[in-house]
Amino acid sequence: MATAFITHPLCRKHDMGSYHPECPERLSAIEDQLIASGVGPHLDHHEAPQVKLGSLARVHPMEYISHIRSSSPQHGTVHLDPDTAMNPHTWAAALHAAGAAVLATDLVLKRKADNAFCSVRPPGHHATRNRAMGFCLFNNVAVAARHALEEYGLERVAIVDFDVHHGNGTEDIFRDDARVLMVSTFQHPFYPYSGTEDPAPNMVNVPLPAGAGSQPFRDAVTEQWLPALEAFKPQMVFFSAGFDAHIEDDMAMLRLVDADYAWVTGEIKAIADKYAEGRIVSVLEGGYNLSALARGVVAHIKVLGGL
Repeated sequence: MATAFITHPLCRKHDMGSYHPECPERLSAIEDQLIASGVGPHLDHHEAPQVKLGSLARVHPMEYISHIRSSSPQHGTVHLDPDTAMNPHTWAAALHAAGAAVLATDLVLKRKADNAFCSVRPPGHHATRNRAMGFCLFNNVAVAARHALEEYGLERVAIVDFDVHHGNGTEDIFRDDARVLMVSTFQHPFYPYSGTEDPAPNMVNVPLPAGAGSQPFRDAVTEQWLPALEAFKPQMVFFSAGFDAHIEDDMAMLRLVDADYAWVTGEIKAIADKYAEGRIVSVLEGGYNLSALARGVVAHIKVLGGL
């Protein structure tokens, strides 16, 4: 078995307009870096299916799903909020993005892959139960985690979110769900200005100030994430893998470097190996400097694949 790499061409057709940072070139940069690094041939490549509406409905009300579908334009661009827009390809891209996360979960739990990375867009961790925001329409990692819980009967899954922005949508969906532990770091105060007031007991949110770099991030993981994960003993681990905390990404003001993404992946992989039979699914979130994004993803995947 190997690490599965899952994407779909329509994920590059979703386009929110010129100069929007969440752009199709993000996925091209990742695949170019996989080729340049020599990692690509070691991965098991899959094309993502569309998610079944029933899987989406485990996370989002059908009224919300129908609203997103009916908002899809025939031409041009429609804004759902000031940051989040749809073009004629967005609905299909979002279905394939969530479908990638479900396929990844199936491949790992059916022992057809050691672990998996979903190179998809639109991203998902800001999508709440009933609101699109922060470039996100459907919460891909939440759909995958709920699929593992409901379809396979797992009792404990962990979600690890190292995006520079707090995964408010994921917290909204799983708040007080004892089957899910979410651990996260994020810049604070910063969009979406959440994650610090009265977090639920199953949320380990570690805010970091602007300018924080490798050591504060690693301290947060070592001192807060890992003890919580050890106590929880997850049966599967999901990454919300955002690479916008990188020092080269000017969308935010944290100062992580490529080696931090490799390091944190290794620390979490050790937890998964210990408690979850190595079962990991990683889903792309943010990352807007194309070079830093691509290098961070490759560093992450190399550790997942033992390359």
